[in-house]
Amino acid sequence: MIKVKIPIFITIIVGIFMIAKFFLNVLWIKAVADELEQWGMIVLAMAIVLGVANILRVNLKTALKKGKDWQYKLVVVISMMGMILVGLWDLAMRGHVSAGSEFQYLFDVIYTPLSATMFALLAFYVASAAFRAFRARNVGAALLLVSGALVMIGRVPLSAAISGYLPKIADWIMAVPNAAGQRGLIIGAAMGVIATGLRIIFGIERPYLRGE
Repeated sequence: MIKVKIPIFITIIVGIFMIAKFFLNVLWIKAVADELEQWGMIVLAMAIVLGVANILRVNLKTALKKGKDWQYKLVVVISMMGMILVGLWDLAMRGHVSAGSEFQYLFDVIYTPLSATMFALLAFYVASAAFRAFRARNVGAALLLVSGALVMIGRVPLSAAISGYLPKIADWIMAVPNAAGQRGLIIGAAMGVIATGLRIIFGIERPYLRGE
């Protein structure tokens, strides 16, 4: 019971101070909340270290045993350790890992192109999903099809040559109906976050206890 009650008690205290910091203009509450945030940063840093160690343990174990997709796991380990060593080298020699460092160079010439490639590949999956979704089976699907087609056409330079109204229509769809839908989703997501946060603070949900 102590292993359950103590984490719940700590969560309640920390949650109350974090909420009170934004709603009460009391200096000692803000001081305590700021101190708790610093503790949270320390815990986060240790969690990152444990995460790196876990990634190294899982992938290296599979790579050494030549399990499923061991080549990719070996690449993950080599890449991760390589970036860590380069970052530590820059930190020791230059005192930073920002612009002009070898770490930043590797990030720009390796990670950034790979990231761009992944997003370029995602474009084909998005186009495939859009093709399957844009089927006018009912009124809602027909509106989605028409609006999506107008936005895609209005976003390319050729649309202005076809008609000057196409870019304006695309901008109106993005600024009015799309923005209204996004606001509704954001409001719903915010309410869900608030409800989930309160349930965690008051110990109703305990994901940090693995469901206990």
